[in-house]
Amino acid sequence: MPTTTVEDLPADVLAYALRRLDGPSLAAASCATAGLRALAADPETWRALCLARWPSLGLETSLERSVLASSAAVSPQRLFADAFPFPSTSTSTDAAAAEQRLPGELVSAVDIYQNGASRPLFSRVVETSTLSSWFLSSPFRVDAVECKDPPVRTAEDSASFSPAELELSWIVVDRRSGRAVNVSSRRAVAVDRHWYTGETLVRYAVVLGGSKFEATVTCSEEAGCLSLREVSLTVEDADGAAVSGEGSLQLLAGAMEGPRRKGGEREREEAKRRYEEFVRSKRGRKESKARREVLVDLCCSAVSAVAVLSFLASVVLR
Repeated sequence: MPTTTVEDLPADVLAYALRRLDGPSLAAASCATAGLRALAADPETWRALCLARWPSLGLETSLERSVLASSAAVSPQRLFADAFPFPSTSTSTDAAAAEQRLPGELVSAVDIYQNGASRPLFSRVVETSTLSSWFLSSPFRVDAVECKDPPVRTAEDSASFSPAELELSWIVVDRRSGRAVNVSSRRAVAVDRHWYTGETLVRYAVVLGGSKFEATVTCSEEAGCLSLREVSLTVEDADGAAVSGEGSLQLLAGAMEGPRRKGGEREREEAKRRYEEFVRSKRGRKESKARREVLVDLCCSAVSAVAVLSFLASVVLR
């Protein structure tokens, strides 16, 4: 008797079945046969997958089209392959090549979820022009919610869970090249209390090229709901200094073109471990710098004392 395979099903039935898969499963199915590869390459299928996972990608920007609009240069399949896995910690070191491919405009797609929820508590898309000399020379910072804005209130029952359960996705897209990278650890790497306001600071971070991309969600609980006071992304080097816009663009360009690693629970734990190592390294460098400064101060004081004593001795013995 002839053997029946899955490809004996009508194409429209197969296409419908493939649309029910998640991204990794769809990618695996496309590797099985040429027929499944052709069906799995449907841009609309990948666009639906991206929008289901990152609703902010469907929000309209000031250019009156979303990042994944049909007329956009961003390929949904390419974007999913870029943003779903974790980026490699190493980036390109070719400064000349990095200078040529610096993004002229960054689009940040931000989604915040409660742990395990299918719908986001908050979604926003932010466009950032990177062409001005002010941006290139100033410390890199992108705000999805600014402290001067009215607080963003989530659902009324959101105070029933801890801010530490929040998950953050921060995808940075270069419209020109169509490449993207997720610069968030997804789950929090640290949860702190602001010393003055008492607000909760939930931190998400990835270490790229020796620098730390840190997204911070500042929130408070009011009237039975969670309020987002501030959501921002900054970049810090190993010495704790803010990285300029130009330096951050070079790191992002390298991360977009660099390799990716499978994004699973193990990778999330690895992201937290790298963050803790970065913090310890920064603390060690700061302490080492303080010790050097103390040693220099002691040497200067000793030289000054010797000079004063020599002057006094010359005056007395004259």
